Amino acid sequence: MSDFLTTLKAFEGKTLTPETWGPDEVNTPMIRHWVETMGDTNPIHLDDDAARATGRDGAVAPALMTQVWTMRTFADKMANNDPSQVWTDLIGTLDTAGFTSVVATDSDFEFFAELRPGDRVSLTEVIESISEEKTTGLGVGHFVTTLKTYCNGGGDVVATQRWRTLRFTPKAAGKPKGLRPRPALNADNAFWFEAAKEHRLVIQRCTACGTLRHPTGPMCGTCRSLDWDTVDASGRGTVYSFVVNHHPQIPGFEYPLVVATIELEEGTRLIANMTGVAPDEVEIGMPVELDWIDADPDLTLPAFRPAAREEY
Repeated sequence: MSDFLTTLKAFEGKTLTPETWGPDEVNTPMIRHWVETMGDTNPIHLDDDAARATGRDGAVAPALMTQVWTMRTFADKMANNDPSQVWTDLIGTLDTAGFTSVVATDSDFEFFAELRPGDRVSLTEVIESISEEKTTGLGVGHFVTTLKTYCNGGGDVVATQRWRTLRFTPKAAGKPKGLRPRPALNADNAFWFEAAKEHRLVIQRCTACGTLRHPTGPMCGTCRSLDWDTVDASGRGTVYSFVVNHHPQIPGFEYPLVVATIELEEGTRLIANMTGVAPDEVEIGMPVELDWIDADPDLTLPAFRPAAREEY
């Protein structure tokens, strides 16, 4: 066993998150938001009578909401307050060794009791195991498995959750540094990018009903025909909406970066960068005209600049 793995293994059995109580009681408004979002129509979550008809004392929260009641508040999370010194030391140890990225891989829940509005929930998390170095599609790293125990106000265990994350060193992107990310080409959009290489902005058109559509796709949303061709766009349009990106700064782009939704003269919209204009000069409704970004020999993308006034 390497010295580094020995260091990691020393964390096993330690408490990552000491007993921490959720910021709010189990409550009906949050349950309502959850079931509506998830499409959960079981009446026992909001209707006391329906729940009593099943032998319960009243409405109960969905079991999978257990974790929700212990989630940290936004203010607490933004304050970068680590749950414990063990947490700080473990993440610091992994970061220093280059394992700076994280992705969740497994969540195994087991439920023992139901929660009702008014209940308080606490969380305790213990480091169960840390794997030896593994090679994955994302990169080389270590799997960290923790066991979360959820209790109610009476001290009863209501659920346990075995939670596994991969702390890894990202693989090299596999493309020259500084190039823009490659589009995900497929049979439905390759023609559009090929036309862009020729400085042609095309719009897909259903040959059955004439409907123009973008983003590209295999089927017409109006008549469901699979037959299509393209028309060349005039290149004129207006700014429908926009954002100015400052962070994170990705190689291949210049910042601040204006990303706009352009409504073309033909009626379809597309996302593109703005050129020839300062971020604070962009306005919704601004007339624009087509420009091109020849990012590299393999990638050309449409962009838009403020239109010459005499054209409008």
